[in-house]
Amino acid sequence: MIKRRDWLKRTGLVGLGTVVGVGCGDDDGTPIDAAVPDVSSDAPVADAGTDAGPPLPPLPTVGFVHGVASGDPVPDAVVLWTRFTPDAPLPADADVDLIVATDAALTDVVLTDTVTTDASRDWTVKIDAAGLDPSTTYYFQFQSGAFSSLVGRTKTAPALEVDRLRFAVMSCASLAHGYFHVYRHVSELDVDACLFLGDYIYEYATGGYGDERPYEPDHEIVSIEDYRRRYAQYRRDPDLQAVHQQHPFLCVWDDHESANNAHRDGAENHDASEGDWGARKAVAYQAYLEWMPIRSDEPGKIWRKLSYGTMADILLLDTRLWGRDEQIGRAELGLDPTRSILGADQELWLAEQLAESTATWKLLGQQVMVGQWDSESSDGGYIPTNYDQWDGYPDARRRLFEALDGVDNPVVLTGDIHSHWALELTADPHDPGRYDPDTGMGSIGVEFVTSGVTSPGVEGIVGTAIENAAYDANPHIRYVNFKQRGWIVLDLSAGELLTDYFVVDGVRADQGEASFAIGYTVASGLPRLVERTAPSPARTDAPPFAPDPPPRRLPR
Repeated sequence: MIKRRDWLKRTGLVGLGTVVGVGCGDDDGTPIDAAVPDVSSDAPVADAGTDAGPPLPPLPTVGFVHGVASGDPVPDAVVLWTRFTPDAPLPADADVDLIVATDAALTDVVLTDTVTTDASRDWTVKIDAAGLDPSTTYYFQFQSGAFSSLVGRTKTAPALEVDRLRFAVMSCASLAHGYFHVYRHVSELDVDACLFLGDYIYEYATGGYGDERPYEPDHEIVSIEDYRRRYAQYRRDPDLQAVHQQHPFLCVWDDHESANNAHRDGAENHDASEGDWGARKAVAYQAYLEWMPIRSDEPGKIWRKLSYGTMADILLLDTRLWGRDEQIGRAELGLDPTRSILGADQELWLAEQLAESTATWKLLGQQVMVGQWDSESSDGGYIPTNYDQWDGYPDARRRLFEALDGVDNPVVLTGDIHSHWALELTADPHDPGRYDPDTGMGSIGVEFVTSGVTSPGVEGIVGTAIENAAYDANPHIRYVNFKQRGWIVLDLSAGELLTDYFVVDGVRADQGEASFAIGYTVASGLPRLVERTAPSPARTDAPPFAPDPPPRRLPR
């Protein structure tokens, strides 16, 4: 007999609808501040061929093997990242030089710096490059000895007014399920930054969830060495390197950066035999902080605000690890009004930020869907479909809606569910006295959910059936697409927000063609979705891209 959990993994339904995902491990007890040997696997990819030409040379195993990245832009600074892989025998440490310029040739230099890295931080380098000008594109490169990194491109946030902003929104990149075509497409777009809303890596063993590509290490990741090796494998992917090379990232995690269906005090697949959950959560956080271009001023805390002048405040939330109470079932809903998905301190902070913000648009970047996804019950009523979402925390959502009510232009951005959605947010979509789907009366905000980079949805007639059921039982849901992977582009101006949904035709090596699926307009001051049939136009004055993006490496 096939266990239900195994069947869900085989069919790709993990984390969708009424089902719950799997995958976990144990901590090896390594102190999180201990120096550990460099065990990242930097071997060449198994197949260095490409569909477009002759085989490429093997990837290097020393130097700046993992590319460059930038993130968390503010008007006068941005975090710049790389990793230096020393040759054997490993030295005690290595000096890495940084150069920042206003041109891609790196001739107009505005900043230089030198830092020392070592095994205690997995040879990663993060520099908060300060003293920069707002709303400015910069180019940067790292050097150490005879080695030079890719030239990266980044952009600071505006300080005051700006006419227009463009962001790409992505989530859920299961390397085992396919190739990162989405990253390559986004690397070629004109955007100010990328918002990544979680599941940047997956923790499963090879073959445990997806079998298109093997994992390193081949077992489920549980220790600090394991997490580091998994990030190192992801960061060798040329498509992932390409998107980080061209755009700064604003990142938050979901569950797979630690363990599936995690909460504050554990995870569905974590038990006593796998060690202390707090220790595992700590090493997962350590690896995340080492490998991602983010700021964090308190251990385990990633919720923060980034402002883009008067146009947008971006409130990045942690609905997964910081304050989430354990998931419950239908029978327990509503019994404890204090249950939270954010934690009391993050809830208070969010309400204060919303009340104080004077930006035109308030963007909430978070993990699980806020809007109701109901199923019609046998007695004609409605019941939640997925209790891992805000549907499983109805009192917390009520408090969130109270904080959003009366706030101008709140926009929720969500990942997690491997599918595209567009929703109007309302306290009760089934009460015609509180919400009218024809006029938008009763809508207090909108939510845009991005599909996965590669993580599986539900294809074919089953996917169509799920979509139709969602439409039938949820009048506030305007768009749902379970069948295709993709990304979202947000285009903000003072008068309106344009949202474009893009999809790819598949994530196998021989697929990846992108197309526009649907778009929506949200007028400032009017929280309702108006459908569009063409994407927003790119800007005509985009700065040059960084040179020499990594060539694609796809098996023939």
